[in-house]
Amino acid sequence: MFSNYLIGLREGLEASLVVCILIAYLVKTGRKDALRPIWIGIGIAIAIAMGFGCALEFGSQELTFQAQEALGGSLSVIAVGLVTWMVFWMRRTARHLRSELHGKLDAALAMGTGALVATAFLAVGREGLETALFVWASVHAASDGTPRPLVGVALGLATAVLLGWLFYRGALKINLARFFTWTGAMLVVVAAGVLAYGFHDLQEAGWIPGINKLAFDISGTIPPDSWYGTLLKGVLNFQPDPTVVQVTVWLLYLVPTLAIFFAPVGFASGKGKVKEPDDQGTQPSTASQA
Repeated sequence: MFSNYLIGLREGLEASLVVCILIAYLVKTGRKDALRPIWIGIGIAIAIAMGFGCALEFGSQELTFQAQEALGGSLSVIAVGLVTWMVFWMRRTARHLRSELHGKLDAALAMGTGALVATAFLAVGREGLETALFVWASVHAASDGTPRPLVGVALGLATAVLLGWLFYRGALKINLARFFTWTGAMLVVVAAGVLAYGFHDLQEAGWIPGINKLAFDISGTIPPDSWYGTLLKGVLNFQPDPTVVQVTVWLLYLVPTLAIFFAPVGFASGKGKVKEPDDQGTQPSTASQA
């Protein structure tokens, strides 16, 4: 449940910050007339993301078992790829997110209503589709026959909306670069579990061999139905009897990804860019500044 809460919080907060930045900028610059197109674009993006998630969930139920496993495994791999890219992108741009969005919004204001709708749709829609795909893959990997994974996601999204509102009102300040760094690292750990489970799905679909070749089996020590087994599965997507392929994929993804993510130089840290940070990098903008 915690891993799904983290996904909902991390992904939802990105979208919430984008919305806050767009709206606060229009209020601050006296362009409240442009708020309606922004909300229309945001609404369309949310609707498409929800529709995409429903299509993944209900569409896969009509497939055969092997087809379901192949689809689930493939989408898990794609989801991990997208989330990994997003984590590194946000690590580099968290400090400058506001100024970049302001630039895009200024250009859209000059072009008219349609451009405003498109700007809001693209800014929020990318986050929404990534969230829908990764949430589906994570819930699929952590599913234990209970609604807890979905409850975790819903609580994470609700927390993200609340934090976004507090940012907008100026009631909460936080170092966004540091926040996205540490939550990004935790999300990489979650993604490693999703990736390993995705490869297990591909093995069950017959796409990858070795389904019966286990790396170890500690089911007797950590029963999957025990409270601590359920906790480990919910937090880390832990499996007490993984295949050799799963363990190999988990290590090959997690170790180098975290090493690059925490590297003091290179693209992980965003160094080398000649770019000044936002004046108030600890918060996106506030209504009180209007």
